[in-house]
Amino acid sequence: MGADERREDEDRDRPAGPSPPGGLLDLLSVAAVVLDARGRCVFWSPQAEDVFGYTAEEALGQYAARLLINEEHRDLVIKLFVEVMDTGASWAGAFPIRHKDGTTRLVEFRNMRLLDDHGDVYALGIAANHSTLRRVETDLALSERLVSQAPIGIALLDTDLRYLLVNPALERIDGIPAADHIGRCPHELLPFLDMEAIESVLREVLLTGIPVIDQYTVGRTPADPDNDHAWSVSYYRLEGTGGRVIGVALSVVDVSERHWATIRADRARRRLTMIAEASARVGTKLEVEQTSQQLVEVAVPDLADLAAVEVLDAVLAFRRTTGSPEEGPELFRTLAVATAYSTQITTGVQVGVPVSYGEDRLITQCVRTGQPVLVARATGRDLQRIPRHPDAAATFALAGVHSYLAVPLIAGSEVLGAFELLRARNPLPFDEDDVILAGELAARAAVAIDNARWHQSVRNAAETLQRSLLPGRPPRLTGLDVASHYQPAQASAEVGGDWYDVIPLADDKTALVIGDVMGNGIDAAATMGQLRTATGAFADLDLAPDEVLQHLDKITRGLEQYATCIYAVYHPHRRQCRIANAGHLPPVLVRHGRPPELLELPTGAPLGVGGVPFHTTAFDLNPGDRLVLYTDGLVETRHHAIDERLDALLRTLDEPRRPLDETCRWLLQSLRHPDDHDDVALLIAEARPMLPERDVE
Repeated sequence: MGADERREDEDRDRPAGPSPPGGLLDLLSVAAVVLDARGRCVFWSPQAEDVFGYTAEEALGQYAARLLINEEHRDLVIKLFVEVMDTGASWAGAFPIRHKDGTTRLVEFRNMRLLDDHGDVYALGIAANHSTLRRVETDLALSERLVSQAPIGIALLDTDLRYLLVNPALERIDGIPAADHIGRCPHELLPFLDMEAIESVLREVLLTGIPVIDQYTVGRTPADPDNDHAWSVSYYRLEGTGGRVIGVALSVVDVSERHWATIRADRARRRLTMIAEASARVGTKLEVEQTSQQLVEVAVPDLADLAAVEVLDAVLAFRRTTGSPEEGPELFRTLAVATAYSTQITTGVQVGVPVSYGEDRLITQCVRTGQPVLVARATGRDLQRIPRHPDAAATFALAGVHSYLAVPLIAGSEVLGAFELLRARNPLPFDEDDVILAGELAARAAVAIDNARWHQSVRNAAETLQRSLLPGRPPRLTGLDVASHYQPAQASAEVGGDWYDVIPLADDKTALVIGDVMGNGIDAAATMGQLRTATGAFADLDLAPDEVLQHLDKITRGLEQYATCIYAVYHPHRRQCRIANAGHLPPVLVRHGRPPELLELPTGAPLGVGGVPFHTTAFDLNPGDRLVLYTDGLVETRHHAIDERLDALLRTLDEPRRPLDETCRWLLQSLRHPDDHDDVALLIAEARPMLPERDVE
């Protein structure tokens, strides 16, 4: 059906009755004048006063030629009047008239003969100011040219949002002829766009009159159904004279090139931001799991809806060889997972638990080739190759997974594992730019993960050595209960050389030892083991505490090391403790029923300095009294003075008394910070009454 036919149908379907007036006649101020057969004015419309200047009272009954025509033109006018009246021919044209104010003006006329039911003949003249008419004609012609020749798409919709006018540019944008637009609504022609939202905005503009400028719309039209385009669209209400709403006009500019350039620039900025964030966050801790978690948190949600770090189990166990098997499954450990929202995809995923992936899995392909695996638009078969079990493909499909990317984690020449990324709610598929970004993130993280796994291996070895050199649970002691605890540093690069010992001696005496080898790592742990062994040997000689430290000082100098140490001997029958200090922090004495206090001891020099004498100090240790020995990791921090921290130790010990083991835990909980960079050895001894039936075994 053509546009004219549709308009005719609409006119027929329109309810009977008056419709709103048009504004064009008012704009032109069209006048109507009727003359009788003798040329006298017998009808004078109100608009005639605007055109000629005379009121109806002044004009009616007057001869029009005398009233309105200059003398030099009267003969011509009379001739034209006679021709119209005698022949019935119409006449149209512009003619100069004399205005009431005496000026001559050009008026556009349309003259025709009228015949009433009595057979009387009249002349009807329809007139409008010539300049006004020409201005309107010029405006209409200009408007038509502007619309038809404009390089941007322009359309006019009526108040029912049906097309009234479409210019050639919009024809090309929509890919639909202008005639096929007329009488239809946008949603009937452009189903690829979000027309519900667009028509809602159009109605709002019609209702409020507030224009919408430069609103972005992205989608497809029949002109290019296979590719997305971006348009800048503006809507504004059109009103005629008197405020009558004609409809809503829209202009459309294709800004696809600018739009995609902006998107590319924005993506580049986000990539740089993400890389900068990764540089600042990933690898700040020498922990494999924490480094992996930092990586996935950087990637979600800007790069992916779900991210995971999968490291080969053989790599973590240092069993990986340079070559990869050509057949069979690969064993991975999921070290970190992050999602942009709650999803069933992660159901059953256990961090740190070995998981086997078959040789046909995409992640297996990634680690064996050392190359990224990109599935821009995942099909059903692709989804079966992503999870561990093909049965999980249904869960992936239900979650909307449509794009997959895996990049290898490579440190040096060794493939550590893979960095996996999924998109589900994010509608864009992964592309080559995403491959480059993910590869950059993976490269940075792989180095950090590799450093962390080597660090953890060395740390574990040192900690294992150190713990093996520390004493086990002490035997039952006479007149003394003891509790001890060792805690390695949580944030340092390596374990330290802190140690303690409880040595039963002759005559029911007990030696209490605590020390700290300066430095860290396996060397410090080995030195600690040698000093502990030597301390046990010298303790058996029943030497005074200062003499034991003198011998240990000579050994430490031979090892080219330094260490602090406190050596104390408790005699339960005398209820006396003898103690000597080699550069160590002062012990705390907690007497039963009294506030804790720091023992005032000659500090002495650390072991290994040489040439400095040590001194033995004696003090009473009665039943219920406690002696607290500790290494500096318990109290020292980077941000507080040591006196403040020692005061904090005394305040913590001044709280209600707890059992010895619980006191150890309470001190560590109250004074230690998770990021402290030193390990802690803690030894607490409490004197108890001599009960023969208990103490003698």
